[in-house]
Amino acid sequence: MLKEALDINSAWETILLADNIPEAPHRILQDKLQVARDMLHPIDWSDFRQPSKAMALLAVCLDQIIELPDGRKRFCDVVLNITKAFALCGTLDEAMVFTDEIAFLQAIRAPLLKGADDGGDGRAPKNTDFALKQLLSDALVGGGITDVFKVAGLEKPDISILSDQFLAEVAKMPLKNLAVELLQRLLKEEVQTRFKTNVVQSKKFSEMLKASLTKYTNRSIEAAQVIAELIAMAKQFREDAEKAESLGLSPEEKSFYDALANNQSAHDLMGDEVLSAMSQELAEKPRRNLSIDWQHKENVRARLRNLIKALLKRYKYPPDQETAAVDLVLVQAETLSEDWSVEAA
Repeated sequence: MLKEALDINSAWETILLADNIPEAPHRILQDKLQVARDMLHPIDWSDFRQPSKAMALLAVCLDQIIELPDGRKRFCDVVLNITKAFALCGTLDEAMVFTDEIAFLQAIRAPLLKGADDGGDGRAPKNTDFALKQLLSDALVGGGITDVFKVAGLEKPDISILSDQFLAEVAKMPLKNLAVELLQRLLKEEVQTRFKTNVVQSKKFSEMLKASLTKYTNRSIEAAQVIAELIAMAKQFREDAEKAESLGLSPEEKSFYDALANNQSAHDLMGDEVLSAMSQELAEKPRRNLSIDWQHKENVRARLRNLIKALLKRYKYPPDQETAAVDLVLVQAETLSEDWSVEAA
């Protein structure tokens, strides 16, 4: 904890020496607080100290920040600067009057950080952890607010059984920017987990999600429109799970099925039954020919390529699509190889 405190002190050392003014942290604190207040204008959040109203105000403030151009980053940065300044002058009476206000600003910042590009763990930078604990008031945000679903008053759903009722609740939320935040977090998490080893579906849904969010970020479509797109995408996730179940395929087999069916003409010609049988064989053949780090050994790769080609010919896979299919199936096998290597060890 002492080291963390010294890290923050050193971060401000240059400012203090340059200005040579003992009150510099307090002045910076006031300046940055005003910036944060301006970003929340025209919201009236004066009742933030009332626990019964704090959560609703958090949701409204989050929606406002998300709406602003580059609002997430700008707000997170300014509140981080507020935290650093307060850590240096928090014992001064002039600074202590801002304690509850800073706690509320930190409560807004926390769910903006979680899941963002903050280092991957969804937490604030480590050198401010002690300051956050000092600032967060139990009366305001008992234990701290890090979950955007909690702020929105919704239980985070299991995406694999994402219900129409939950999607309808999100669609009806009056805070549309917050609704977009909820949906995009769910879908990003799903792409990273369910489709982590499915080359075709991971690429497909990642591109769909990126396209929708890019249009939203560029304000070329309204929040309500992107909500509709994200809900449609969530339903496609569910349909994909139902498809695998109806075909009787394991996740590994489904990934090879998707690689084979990636070409629509091949899917139309061969049908689900044949492609399913092929995918089951493909899920087994590379595993049987597994050796340590096989994906980096050209002789093993060549043997697997020949095995895949032979299987495609046996099932009469369209010859004009064979080369692309072999390449994609091989990439899919390499993607699964880490799990296979662990099993084989």
